[in-house]
Amino acid sequence: MAQSSWSEYRPGQRFPGVIGRTTDESSPAWPQPVRAVASAPNVLFIVFDDTGFGQFGCYGSPIETPNLDALAAGGLLYSNMHTTALCSPSRSCIITGRNHHANGMAAITELATGYPGYNG
Repeated sequence: MAQSSWSEYRPGQRFPGVIGRTTDESSPAWPQPVRAVASAPNVLFIVFDDTGFGQFGCYGSPIETPNLDALAAGGLLYSNMHTTALCSPSRSCIITGRNHHANGMAAITELATGYPGYNG
């Protein structure tokens, strides 16, 4: 689907699409993505797909993670992340610190439907 046919709305506004009994009776709409301003700084995220706190040595795992342990020893600890069994929802959680359903990423990106909770 070309972006020109997408219906966008501002996050926080009421869903403007139609949820009918079938897809023929329905029309999706997508929340406007946050777009960085030209002067925005670059930020590096390191993402570990399909993992949780239990896999890092600094949280008690027997797996050696010396670089993460060094960051933790310096005071950098992650305390507000959600993990899921899927990569796209996990990424949305680590970036936002919110539950994947609240992010609109209840499933992998390829399964986005344009309806609330699944419009990632």
